[in-house]
Amino acid sequence: MASYREHALEGASAVDLVVALYDGIIRFLYAAVAAVERGSEDGRRVAVKRALDIILHLQARLRMDVGGRPAQALSEFYASVFAQILQASQSASAAKFENAIDCVKTVREAWRAVARDPAASPARVAANGHSSDAGGEEEAAVTSWTV
Repeated sequence: MASYREHALEGASAVDLVVALYDGIIRFLYAAVAAVERGSEDGRRVAVKRALDIILHLQARLRMDVGGRPAQALSEFYASVFAQILQASQSASAAKFENAIDCVKTVREAWRAVARDPAASPARVAANGHSSDAGGEEEAAVTSWTV
């Protein structure tokens, strides 16, 4: 049986899927903050792993050959956030996790602006650096990270 989130993602555009992935990163980082506050090392590690998995997926989907400077900027952003999350986890710092959350939220809002733009299309997303196929593989990845 499909979950609510799976139904919500059916027919989503490539940009909507990217926004959903950013939502997942944010949700898992908040879970890491909660785990730090509870003193749960295992909870923190699980949440961090899931957030990092999403970042790695987004990084892997970048099309440098098509995206040019925006793709390079996103690649650098993902590397920076990845490093921030590792540092936050290593020091078990809620404040460092919250800083990473703020960074991700800022870029997420830019993607949401693209999603609201009626001229936005998968080709435009590719021009911004991500591959444009929003097929089953990406949708399955989104649902597995957001469940």
